[in-house]
Amino acid sequence: MRIDIDTGVCIGAGQCALTAPDVFTQDDDGFSELLPGREDGAGSALVREAARACPVSAITVRED
Repeated sequence: MRIDIDTGVCIGAGQCALTAPDVFTQDDDGFSELLPGREDGAGSALVREAARACPVSAITVRED
């Protein structure tokens, strides 16, 4: 699984960090980012739900 965050689209709503806190966090400005070492999704079943929860569709999840 590969996770990409379009930082140009992200508005910092934080839905991803609330939905999958083991994979996503927010930077100092409130924008979404992946936790270190979680670029592969860490096998979390909530990653796809976090992508769906994003109000601006800034998160893309793809199978490798």
